[in-house]
Amino acid sequence: MSNKNQEAPDLLRSLWTAEKVLALGRGYQGAAVLAAAAELDLFRPLAISPLTAQALADQLRCDLRGMIILLDALASLNLLEKEENRYSLAGGISDLLTPGGSQTVLAMAQHQANCLHRWTQLARVVKTGHPAERTPSLRGETGDQEAFIGAMDNISTPVADAVIRAIQPLQFARLLDLGGASGTWTIAFLRACPSATAILFDLPPVMAMARRRLAASKLADRVSLVAGDFMSDPLPSGADLVWVSAIVHQNSREQNRRLLGKVFQALTPGGRIAIRDILMDETRLQPATGALFAVNMLVATEGGGTFTFDELREDLETDGFTEAVAAHRDDTMNCIVVAKKPV
Repeated sequence: MSNKNQEAPDLLRSLWTAEKVLALGRGYQGAAVLAAAAELDLFRPLAISPLTAQALADQLRCDLRGMIILLDALASLNLLEKEENRYSLAGGISDLLTPGGSQTVLAMAQHQANCLHRWTQLARVVKTGHPAERTPSLRGETGDQEAFIGAMDNISTPVADAVIRAIQPLQFARLLDLGGASGTWTIAFLRACPSATAILFDLPPVMAMARRRLAASKLADRVSLVAGDFMSDPLPSGADLVWVSAIVHQNSREQNRRLLGKVFQALTPGGRIAIRDILMDETRLQPATGALFAVNMLVATEGGGTFTFDELREDLETDGFTEAVAAHRDDTMNCIVVAKKPV
């Protein structure tokens, strides 16, 4: 037995080579090229027609040498095609990396560009214990906030209906979507429960985006929009289901207990809370996406991270919730923990 235990670490170490280590270290390069193109919104003009580097540099007010090198790098990654001195979008890129694309993830690419700026400061963050210095992108603070809200929609819209089906039956009369952004999850919940209504609660600047998305969904008459900060303002009361989506990872456990206490007070007796987030195993090594996402919270927040089910259950029970269960598990942000406020 001891021999096998000794052999396993040696086998794992043998999988690493100098080239693999260096390739891991170079992994930032392609990400940085995509991030720069997304931050510059370079794909938008190319969706209209092929352009020369000079024409793109003029349109985007960029340095010509920098534009040529960036365009060639994008073409080498097969994101663009180059014919003589003109560049065009590779197949499928218009759908993925332009604002009106049918499967657009442009907002997420722009948000990841902002994350990349913070990740480059990781060593300093670990050394000092303070989050990375936050500086606006070329789009400014308003553009960055819109990219963040859009990014959340990019990753949630394709999966929202399936995630909600996975935790059924989850009947409710009135939903409170806490930090509901532009309404992606509110819309999915109301589609799943046609007799219900909802309150979408988020910061004032987000309300305009929510109004537009809800109007397009034809569900606006079933949703009340309430502006506020869920950490400092009172929460709307009267809901029998509170949806806390991709929020707890932004907070320390102490902050989460304060927030969960406010949710408990806002819920009707017998109502439920549903928390959507990453769930780590007891080793905190799996899922690997969660271990890396904890790094994202380290560089971006004062106390955020990823948590185990037992940690969330303990925090819920501290605030009075009962019957906490992991209603759905996977390796992504779409794990769901449900708990009940006693009657």
